[in-house]
Amino acid sequence: QVQLVESGGGLVQAGGSLRLSCAVSGRASSSYAMGWFRQAPGRAREYVAAISMNGGNRYYQDFVKDRFTISRDNAMNTVYLQMDSLQPEDTAIYFCAAALSTMTIVTGRSIDYWGQGTLVTVSS
Repeated sequence: QVQLVESGGGLVQAGGSLRLSCAVSGRASSSYAMGWFRQAPGRAREYVAAISMNGGNRYYQDFVKDRFTISRDNAMNTVYLQMDSLQPEDTAIYFCAAALSTMTIVTGRSIDYWGQGTLVTVSS
């Protein structure tokens, strides 16, 4: 059974940065495309970023382009989301996701595994 465990969330002021981590266990992370989603209070979960199995391709939702960077270290079975220039509207629970293809992550359909989420709060 694959498990995803997120960490790195917290409270930050607007304009600040956070780096989220997602530790993968149960199977090599290189077996999966990985991604990040978020869910703000009262809103549906939404896709944020995706990265291919070998890290060669990265995709971002328009609202985080040039501010967030997704990366992975398959030797460490970990995926990261570097978030810079954070704004109050970025406040949400951030979830890590694994799937057998990058496009599955991007579309958010048939995700194989989800983490439990980590809360990011950005104060104004």
